Amino acid sequence: MMKLRKLMFVLPNLFTVTSIFCGFYAITLCSGEAGPVQLYQAALAIFFAMFFDGFDGRVARLTKTQSDFGVQLDSLADVISFGAAPGLLVYKWALAPLGFAGLFISFAFAACGALRLARFNVLAARNPHGGGGRFFVGLPIPIAAGMLVSVIISHHAAAGGAPLREGAAVPVAVAVAGLALLMVSTVRYRTFKDARPNRRSALVFMLMVLGGVVIATQFHPAWVLVACCGAYLALGLVESAVHVRSHLVARKVAPGAVAVAAVIDEDEDEEDAEDDAGPGNDGPAYL
Repeated sequence: MMKLRKLMFVLPNLFTVTSIFCGFYAITLCSGEAGPVQLYQAALAIFFAMFFDGFDGRVARLTKTQSDFGVQLDSLADVISFGAAPGLLVYKWALAPLGFAGLFISFAFAACGALRLARFNVLAARNPHGGGGRFFVGLPIPIAAGMLVSVIISHHAAAGGAPLREGAAVPVAVAVAGLALLMVSTVRYRTFKDARPNRRSALVFMLMVLGGVVIATQFHPAWVLVACCGAYLALGLVESAVHVRSHLVARKVAPGAVAVAAVIDEDEDEEDAEDDAGPGNDGPAYL
């Protein structure tokens, strides 16, 4: 029985190590004179790394094998699979023509991802029993990486494997820099852990399906994944803007609202810290 228990502790870490392998494989594909096919395969490898990263924490919670070791291993895995690998991939795919500027922006993506994970570890240490919350603090690094690889995969499918056209490096650089800043920002993104089957969630799901059908028929089915990632990014920005605006309005309404808003801000900061330091072997599914 004890041996079986020890083997169960290894299981979630195997998922994490497999995620590292996918990220390392993507890096090897991007090395040297990588062509469109190799870059497409590297994007697929990172996509599979997202799959394994999404299941390691769930497996740990299911088998009740959560550990601090798993939290640290998952963060290190994410730096490789969703920081270094996507940074090198987007440099080879689009940013190389920009020279040092492109190299620096690619590095900034990986560095901001590492900072994002370091902040998560600090919050996890402060709230070891917190979790199950509604928001992430900053854009989770797997979703930032997923946005990049979804664009590369979609472009490869829509363009028939043709390389990226000239002149696209600058827009891609702006997008990569924006994702890097979102990771280290305090913009709150929903975890959807509190989502329940009801009329509202069914309506949102139907709207997403309808939007996917429109994009697939009017443009290309490959761009549906990009649209989903973009919608999640926009949702966090809009909700954060509304949140800030509501607090500014509350402070202008009455002098006493300042004190109330300060208390609310403090409570929500504590809640967000708990949200970002979820339980489990590897914390939340997305760090």
